[in-house]
Amino acid sequence: MRKPPLHKSFWNAFLGIFKMMMTERNFQIELLALILNLFLMVFLELNSTDSALILVVCFAVLTAEIFNTAIEKICDFIHPDFDAKIGFIKDISAGAVTLMAFAAVLVGMLVYPKYVF
Repeated sequence: MRKPPLHKSFWNAFLGIFKMMMTERNFQIELLALILNLFLMVFLELNSTDSALILVVCFAVLTAEIFNTAIEKICDFIHPDFDAKIGFIKDISAGAVTLMAFAAVLVGMLVYPKYVF
């Protein structure tokens, strides 16, 4: 099988992100959190290091959500009926997103207070 041109690969990747934005509620909420953080970064005039930390954890949460959704969609495709083993796989996948979101909140709690108080 021949590889698609580079621009087509990028197009497909951005199409995947767009589909996530249009169909996945948690991804939409996490995007709102990113937008809020971008606003706070500018409004509070965060330094480069703190801005980088905030951006890294925000994009890590979004990436974890994409992987979680991909795992769930694959599981649903392979085994559409309820199965305890599939449920376990979905639960641990969602747990990974939850851990990353928790880490992002902790980073925010470490970074933002020095700019607010």
